Amino acid sequence: MPLLLFFAPLFVLFELWQLVLSERYVGIKQIERNGDPRTLGLHELTAFGWSMTILLYWAWMLGLLFLSFGRVHGLSLLLVSGIGYALRRNCGLKWVLVVLTFEGALRVGLLLSLCVYVWRRY
Repeated sequence: MPLLLFFAPLFVLFELWQLVLSERYVGIKQIERNGDPRTLGLHELTAFGWSMTILLYWAWMLGLLFLSFGRVHGLSLLLVSGIGYALRRNCGLKWVLVVLTFEGALRVGLLLSLCVYVWRRY
């Protein structure tokens, strides 16, 4: 079994953590008081950890494309992330939380599907 497939459960946890952070920084309370999440500022350690994990996540998704076993899941994750980014880039702040939540839910579903697929195969 390829080592890359063992990272899927860790990225499920990362996606859930990312959903919690997005609710905190772009949540309903922030929208109600017209707060801009860019002015809130993350702690440096949190920003560094989040950014590095996103870069590792993208590298992992690209790595899945080279496996015959996880290619469809990797391509689907990249597609959902790309479409989500394009939508977030072109919508207002009030819709960013909706897009982030929907995108995160789709990625969690794809990652759980990959975990179950690996569990049944190996």
